[in-house]
Amino acid sequence: MALRNSISNAEARRIALHAQQFGTGKAPPRTAAAFGGIVARLGAVQIDSVNVLVRSHYLPTLSRFGAYTPAVLDRSAYEQGRRRLFEYWGHEASFMPLEMFPLFRWRMERAQRGEGTWGRLRRYATEHQALVDAALAQIRERGALGAGDLVGGGKSTGGWWGWSQGKEIMEWLFWTGVVTTASRRNFERLYDLSERVIPPTVFATSIDKATAQRELLRRAALALGVATLADLRDYFRLPTADTPPRIQELLDAGELRQVTVAGWKQQAYMHTQARCPAQVPVDALLSPFDSLIWERQRTERLFGFRYRLEIYTPAHKRVHGYYVLPYLWNERLVARLDLKADRASGRLQVKAATLEDDASARRIAPALSERLLEMALWLGLAEVELISRRGDLMRELRRVRGRR
Repeated sequence: MALRNSISNAEARRIALHAQQFGTGKAPPRTAAAFGGIVARLGAVQIDSVNVLVRSHYLPTLSRFGAYTPAVLDRSAYEQGRRRLFEYWGHEASFMPLEMFPLFRWRMERAQRGEGTWGRLRRYATEHQALVDAALAQIRERGALGAGDLVGGGKSTGGWWGWSQGKEIMEWLFWTGVVTTASRRNFERLYDLSERVIPPTVFATSIDKATAQRELLRRAALALGVATLADLRDYFRLPTADTPPRIQELLDAGELRQVTVAGWKQQAYMHTQARCPAQVPVDALLSPFDSLIWERQRTERLFGFRYRLEIYTPAHKRVHGYYVLPYLWNERLVARLDLKADRASGRLQVKAATLEDDASARRIAPALSERLLEMALWLGLAEVELISRRGDLMRELRRVRGRR
């Protein structure tokens, strides 16, 4: 479909869904190389540690391509000889293609000056050089280490953010690009020198800041399809002041063009390779950190769907639940489900299922029931369990299940 300079919001949704690889009809990835290709098209897959269902980074591929073997992700990220991805601060902590490593040198250099990092880590740019040197010496001699493996690294002070000094040093070195994640042990990062993990030709590549940021914005535009300046900047968390001149350069080069989207107050930009299919067949449960919806204002603008993750909200104040996945069906976000993988009982628990105001429970429930069963089997769970009556979609889900 030829794209005009003025498009509807429905067209913008289809452009975004197509750019995010929904509805392609492609088979699930079977190799590390195929998985790496998926991440290359998305630009980044956000990593998250919450495991009440499954860690978030495993979900986007399931949402787009159906059931696949999660070990394919692990091989693509960590297996020597098959590695296609590295971990760094892209959009939060993210998996990204290896070839993107040089695009973040400017961010690594800022961290070395104590800029752009968490406040607690800045001191390692100017203080404690002997401790930093000692940690690096241990990695050089012993190979990949967890923070707890460091001799003299200190003890955790307790709590989620009660890091030891050794962990702080490792995370600062990670931010500066001196070390990266070689592998993980029960999700704990094992750090090694980046020069031993990143391929030599990639590690040696130097790209100036302006060129790197322009390339990051180009990749963001490809992944988003159509977006505002704020959307493009947010994808890789670029500095606010640096973004407008880089976008203008992409406009001048003919890689972006300005468009108007009905109902959007902001100027929109479309990548010249963006396409708008006549329809995008889509039926998927989404991770809360999926790149389609991680920018909440864009999600509300595109889908009319106001979404807030309530993990850190006290239980009695939660509206929809602890770990809530939006349900994407027929190009719309039509419901939200609070899910938990109860591995002890072998069941995928549906704790709540809430329908959006303009959606039909009778139309949605059969397809949603199939997606829940698919997810349960993919997780190695025997069945789906509807454990409450919370939400106006639960009754219809029970009726559909009763017909089987």
